[in-house]
Amino acid sequence: MNTLQQNISASDRLSAIADQTRLRLCRVLEKAELSVGEVARVLQMPQSTVSRHLKTLRSADWIRSRAEGTATLYRFILDELPEASRSVWMSIREEAAPRADLDQDDRRLESVLHARRQNSLSYFGRVAGEWDDIRTQLFGNGFTSAGLLALLPPDWIVADLGCGTGNAAELLSRHVDRVIAIDQSEPMLEAARLRLSGCSNVECRVGDLSDLPLPDRSVDATTCVLVLHHIADPGEAIREMARVLKPGGTALVLDMLEHTHEDYRHTMGHTHLGFDPNRLGRSFLDAGFRSFRSVQLPGLPEARGPGLFTLTARF
Repeated sequence: MNTLQQNISASDRLSAIADQTRLRLCRVLEKAELSVGEVARVLQMPQSTVSRHLKTLRSADWIRSRAEGTATLYRFILDELPEASRSVWMSIREEAAPRADLDQDDRRLESVLHARRQNSLSYFGRVAGEWDDIRTQLFGNGFTSAGLLALLPPDWIVADLGCGTGNAAELLSRHVDRVIAIDQSEPMLEAARLRLSGCSNVECRVGDLSDLPLPDRSVDATTCVLVLHHIADPGEAIREMARVLKPGGTALVLDMLEHTHEDYRHTMGHTHLGFDPNRLGRSFLDAGFRSFRSVQLPGLPEARGPGLFTLTARF
């Protein structure tokens, strides 16, 4: 290595890596070799922005690139870095961004790699990809998950807590005996009533999740979709779920994983920046539920919000 290269390595390398986006980018490329488009989906940035950062990192010799067909693939290779740069990277790689952001990068990376694996299955992979497109054109998106709701017991009474404009209540109404949609916001309930006007088995009620307008042991299940993070004391709502559920009933929560979007407090009135599912599950046990199970939902590359999870608790 000549003197100029040493100067580039010593100064330009550190300058190139001193940027949070480029740190995240290197961390992702250390895990997998990706195209510009794939990196853009993982980091949720325009391809032009990603290309600019990749060029900076490539010029400073932090990453490698190679052509594969019409695509250019990029990779961060730790063993090919000079020893000094390697030491710097190993000390900062997990400080590239807040932990919650890094976890979301990892989830989106897995989703991108999963999509790539599906598309690489030679003939059947191509046919499957085409068939997914055909099905979407014929039937739209979401019909599979909506159809699976038919697994619900048809005699159930379900309380949809914090129903909003009635999205969940509408889906549930086709598969259970009765849905009671509850929200403390009259404007939300008016929108829900309009949406659910054709659903004869849905009743809308005004109510607070800490004091539900329901008798004891009156419903088979409760749903709470993207609501708990608005409540100052989620434990109060969980205890109310326990009060209104029949023995053997089920509570379902769908909410955000812990994240760092502080602006959500001001722009959308969030009280909590997501939840740790296990800590939330222990709140259900404290309220008298027998067991709980949480599942982290797969991250979609086009989704711009925090990761999601579901938690089901048996009473």
